[in-house]
Amino acid sequence: MLKKIMMIGICSLASIAHAAGPPPAKVVLGEVVKQEVATTQSVTGVLYYERVSDISTEVAGLVEEIKVSQGDQVKAGQLLVRLNTEILEQEIVLSKTRIAQSELRIKNKEKNYKRLERLFNSSGVSEKDYDDAYFAYQDAQMEKRAGQDKLAKLVLEQKRSKIRAPFSGVVLSKGVDSGAWVQQGKLLVSIGSSSDLFVRAPIAENMLRFIQVGEKIPVILNAFNKEIEGTLIGIDPVADIKTKNIFLKIKIPAMAIVAQNMSASVLVPSSFKKELSVLSRAAVIKFQGKDFVYTVKEDKAEIMPINIVSYMGQMIATDSPSIVPGAQVVIEGNERLRPGQSVMVVGGK
Repeated sequence: MLKKIMMIGICSLASIAHAAGPPPAKVVLGEVVKQEVATTQSVTGVLYYERVSDISTEVAGLVEEIKVSQGDQVKAGQLLVRLNTEILEQEIVLSKTRIAQSELRIKNKEKNYKRLERLFNSSGVSEKDYDDAYFAYQDAQMEKRAGQDKLAKLVLEQKRSKIRAPFSGVVLSKGVDSGAWVQQGKLLVSIGSSSDLFVRAPIAENMLRFIQVGEKIPVILNAFNKEIEGTLIGIDPVADIKTKNIFLKIKIPAMAIVAQNMSASVLVPSSFKKELSVLSRAAVIKFQGKDFVYTVKEDKAEIMPINIVSYMGQMIATDSPSIVPGAQVVIEGNERLRPGQSVMVVGGK
């Protein structure tokens, strides 16, 4: 009998809990404000390196070692390719020996020249003998300078046998490998400067009036669905001859994992500034591919469609007539809300 009474009590409590429903969802509200902004239009651009160096060798030789592969990040001054310098090193040793020989000849010629100079001053030798000694001394000095010049050239060739990165960047291509013989001027590697990463984005020529050089433009890297901030540097000076499109040059921050010709969505101004309703980007949720926001009406969540006309970092602008300045929208806790769900406002911004 006692067991039956306990079962009835448990069922009664469950019924009461079911009737009460889940507790209200806690949400934070944000206010819609009025602001002068320009509408934006999304265009697809491509990433490219504005500064690319095709690095070749200034000397011929055998590739002893190549230190990089395609796609590697390199620092300015980093060793890329090293040529074999064994023969060059022997030539440097030989050149130093010949300079030492020249120095001995100079001492000998100088001694002979000064002796004949004294004799010539006392009329002990002919002018021809004196001139021959003088020119032999001068020739020995020039021979030493020629040897020094050749040594400097060989040392420079030895230095140039180590090919280094002219700037920090990424290896776009590699044209040789270890063991290959390369001639002077042979392309070894191509490097794109990581500090000169740009997006090239086309726009219709009639949109150019809304663009200002130096302004910040949102850029979305489609591969990562990551938004970054770019700076409009200028435009390409040549428009597309068929479409008449103008190409914007937008500088973006250096990134570790990007590839030339990757796509990017660029949010370009498409109007002059006008008054629009501006709200936090956190208020926007996606449902079946469309944008919505939640408001609170009589302690219940109410969903509203929104037409986004401009992206401004953490804020967005809309021209939806139902979203007016002063309205409150849910900016936290909206991820799991359902239309008509009970809510409890715990904060506002």
